[in-house]
Amino acid sequence: MIWTEIKNLQSVSLKEIPNLEFHKLREQIVEMISKGCRLIQFFGEKINSGVILYVVLADDEQSKLFIASSNFNDGDSFDSITPEFKSFHLFEREFYEQFGIKPQGHPWLKPVRKGIAGISKEEIPYEFFKMIGEEVHEVGVGPIHAGIIEPGHFRFSCHGEQIHHLEIELGFQHRGIEELFIRNKNNPVYLLKLSESIAGDTVVGHAGTFARAIESLSENNISRRAMVIRTIALELERIGIHLGDLSALSGDVAYLTGNAAFGALRTKVINTTLAICGSRFGHGMIAVGGVNYDISSELKEKILDTINKLEEDVEIAAEVLFSSASVLARFEKTGIITNEIAKEIGMVGPAARASGVAIDIRSDHPFGGFSLFPVHKLTLKSGDVFARAYIRYIEITQSIKIIKEQLETFSEGELKKTSSELKPNHFVISLAEGWRGEISHTAITDENGRLRKYKIKDPSFNNWLAVALSVKNNGVSDFPLCNKSFNLSYSGFDL
Repeated sequence: MIWTEIKNLQSVSLKEIPNLEFHKLREQIVEMISKGCRLIQFFGEKINSGVILYVVLADDEQSKLFIASSNFNDGDSFDSITPEFKSFHLFEREFYEQFGIKPQGHPWLKPVRKGIAGISKEEIPYEFFKMIGEEVHEVGVGPIHAGIIEPGHFRFSCHGEQIHHLEIELGFQHRGIEELFIRNKNNPVYLLKLSESIAGDTVVGHAGTFARAIESLSENNISRRAMVIRTIALELERIGIHLGDLSALSGDVAYLTGNAAFGALRTKVINTTLAICGSRFGHGMIAVGGVNYDISSELKEKILDTINKLEEDVEIAAEVLFSSASVLARFEKTGIITNEIAKEIGMVGPAARASGVAIDIRSDHPFGGFSLFPVHKLTLKSGDVFARAYIRYIEITQSIKIIKEQLETFSEGELKKTSSELKPNHFVISLAEGWRGEISHTAITDENGRLRKYKIKDPSFNNWLAVALSVKNNGVSDFPLCNKSFNLSYSGFDL
């Protein structure tokens, strides 16, 4: 077999990763995707005068990951895979932007991010799609927005109020996060703080994914107690954001009761995280080797009381929200992403599940093949704003159940273990199901056991195209509602 087969968080020696000529690797990629695998990572690493490309595919039903690689010289090109599988379009654009290796036949090769090292924007200028017609007009929004929203440019091609095309240009928030991981590889405290800053609303999700990658490379098996506390923190983060999104969606359709009710419930959840670690967003919770904060018996009872009351309140608030005629009139059949499109473009997370795509890392690729809790992959079919809102309610109730189960089976154990040195010349991919969906961190070490490459993929990278597609043939006034129903990250995408 030309692929190296591993599990989530199973580190592998670089020598065990097969290296093929790209045309052979391309044939294998097409075959694997055609059989039901999907793309997880497609990224490059600069090696001397050339570049090595790493490809990671997933077989979700079998909980398997497949890795292979290919070498390129500077200035090389390759036959684009995007014409056959649209899920590759951003990955190939990023690879070209960073290393100058051109995917020949890519349908629209344009920059992914602004100001990134590698190919300059002048060499691959950003050209917007244009519609011709006397009654067609363009509406440009951003990159500077009112309030506190992050920068991004949205260009609508409209006929009257109807949107025929939306193009989203991002990259204004690029901070060089991946480069900072390598530049500060000898400072583990800094790296953990850096992982918390990848996306400010996914602190526990990204920090936990980073910590598990490092623990795998150092063979640090953390205690069950630490795993349980991490699980509770991650599910609290999921509940808190989903409640905030339901509040925002309510506000967008002028259902102010829901806006206030869900917002108040969110405060109770993030204050529970505050009670555990001193931060409402989970800063400082995760440590490499475990966690920095314990849950005492007294705090455990308080969390249980809060969660039980929350469950009742959420059910009441959701019942009113999803039975309101004025809300349903705006939610239903707005911003539809079909199951076929969701699969085709490689969507992940609750947005994908709202379109009937049954993928969830907690179920498909549990940490190291071990799961603390069973997660049933619940899906909806309509793929509209209603489905993306209702799937949040479903996941809130599911997360509440998970937290209760974990608190009831709390066991003794040390909070944090000291990590040893990382294994040299090894590769590991760490996957987690953040509240937006699949988070992927890939770490590669050098001969001295130091990080030489760190690749990050926030679920927003998979899903921004879906936002653009969801508004097609909808009204301009529907865009804020569609956008909030995804609630994607700019900084997580821009890195």
